[in-house]
Amino acid sequence: MTFFTGSGTALVTPFTDDGINYESFAKHIDFQLENGTAAFIVCGTTGEPSTMTAKERASVIEFVIKESSGRVPVIAGVGGNNTQEVIENSQEAQKLKADGVLAVVPYYNKTTQKGLIKHFTAVADCVDIPVMIYNVPSRTVLSLEAVTLAELAQHKNISAIKEASGDLRLIQDMVRLCGDNIDMYCGDDHVVLPLLASGGKGVVSVISNIAPKESRLLVESYMAGDISKARQYQYKLNPLNDALFCEVNPIPVKTAMNLMGMEAGKLRLPLCEMEDENLKFLISSMKKFGLEIKG
Repeated sequence: MTFFTGSGTALVTPFTDDGINYESFAKHIDFQLENGTAAFIVCGTTGEPSTMTAKERASVIEFVIKESSGRVPVIAGVGGNNTQEVIENSQEAQKLKADGVLAVVPYYNKTTQKGLIKHFTAVADCVDIPVMIYNVPSRTVLSLEAVTLAELAQHKNISAIKEASGDLRLIQDMVRLCGDNIDMYCGDDHVVLPLLASGGKGVVSVISNIAPKESRLLVESYMAGDISKARQYQYKLNPLNDALFCEVNPIPVKTAMNLMGMEAGKLRLPLCEMEDENLKFLISSMKKFGLEIKG
């Protein structure tokens, strides 16, 4: 199945000093839906799940599903480097009625391609909802190879990949070898247009937390055949993307949300507030883009 076509938002998790700010979260979900966001990806990297308890993660997934009320698909981040734990997280997401799960290439262990096939097959075997693989070698060190994805794409439950390697040759090889067996989504806001041109279905976006309309219109323009307009949106978004990734995600985007009065709350350690020079760069970029600074 195709999860969605368009711009899906990798949701920031708004924190309080001792938990989750669900009031702010609900407002953010409404903001996204009002601007045409096509899907929610919850407890992905941008949502800081590695600093959340298992109970918090389950609660956040359940909350987003209920708040969305079936209006857009909800894909739950379940990834990790312990296969059994990823299986358990996937089964919990299915119980909570998630539309699918997002599972990252296992980090730190640095397995082989054979190990990746066994890992993702084990996860996909344990659920009846579709699995989106997440390839992000800048964080995991290890990258999924195109031939590996082609083998995994034969599994009935492995439906998509979020590709954040930035390697367009790898992306094109994946699409060429997998054909219609898997859907490709961009995991790097800087290169949405090139990935769409390579056969992608959309983007799992960070920038759409603060610019959902423009992110949506980039994909919609391309899908409607207006390549010139899609190019304009990509070029408009990229200077802001530069600021949002001047420090590790989600530090800048969460800071930007707070500056806009969106009450995203603090980052959890080991993530921390931005360096002064980078903060100035972020604020300048937001103003140039046309975003209102309130905080």
